[in-house]
Amino acid sequence: MSDKTHKTGKDQTKPAAEILGPGAVSMVLNVNGVSQSIDVEPRTTLAEALRTSLNLTGTKVACNHGACSACTVWLDDLPVAACSVLAIEVTSQKITTIEGLSETDHLHPVQKAFIEHDAVQCGFCTPGIVMSCAALLAHNPHPDAAEIEVAISGHLCRCGTYPHVIQAMLSLANKQEGNHE
Repeated sequence: MSDKTHKTGKDQTKPAAEILGPGAVSMVLNVNGVSQSIDVEPRTTLAEALRTSLNLTGTKVACNHGACSACTVWLDDLPVAACSVLAIEVTSQKITTIEGLSETDHLHPVQKAFIEHDAVQCGFCTPGIVMSCAALLAHNPHPDAAEIEVAISGHLCRCGTYPHVIQAMLSLANKQEGNHE
């Protein structure tokens, strides 16, 4: 038996997992609809890879433990804390950052609503909250206040913009409701 295989039950063999690292590893990430080649150590978080290797600095890192959600991005359209995921784990997934949220040169409707309702304040946590709110809106175009509160519950905003975020989202939900009638 080669060193690249190992025995499983009933004399079956299957390939052993490839060992990567400790040095940099080449990988391709699908970020904002573009395949990006990077070389990073296997221990590199997705947040760090986005910020340092791809210069996508809209993804903020605050706690680096997945507790504040400032680094929220989408993996296959679901919000996740990018500091709690290794870059090497998401090479087969579609990654969307705040920079890729809008498919045009214009602001995403959530970003516009945040500006209109002063839900930005210092702005450090804003990209992550916007990503969670946009994901909520994509799955539920007419959320109520309770659903918005759940969507932003994992976000730590030291400025306390939560009431403004809820108002921004409710106004956006009402605008969208008016557009569908």
